[in-house]
Amino acid sequence: MKLLADENFPSNTIEILRRDGYDVYSIRERTPGISEEAVLALCAAQKRILVTLDKDFGELAFARRTLAEWGIVLVRLVPQTPEEIAAVLMAALKTRSDWAGMFAAVTRERLRLKPMPPS
Repeated sequence: MKLLADENFPSNTIEILRRDGYDVYSIRERTPGISEEAVLALCAAQKRILVTLDKDFGELAFARRTLAEWGIVLVRLVPQTPEEIAAVLMAALKTRSDWAGMFAAVTRERLRLKPMPPS
């Protein structure tokens, strides 16, 4: 599975995901400082699911109708450790194979899915 980790995603979590076989492009490592719109464009160009801790991507997807065609997974854990983020995220990712057009909010207790509106 191809993921794109937003700039706020912990490096240790990215390493855990990679060790588990996920193909993770890290904004922090490769293109730090790019806009949220550029992040979504990169997801589309590389056909990657966005994984983030940033609620702003929900606003982009819904209020401003910016399409994230490969899907967005928002991890909502407080407090959190890189290991816990990785475990919760991997459990959620294994629940389905098609994340295209979906916005997911993941917590310790549940996975909430909502289709994103067309742009």
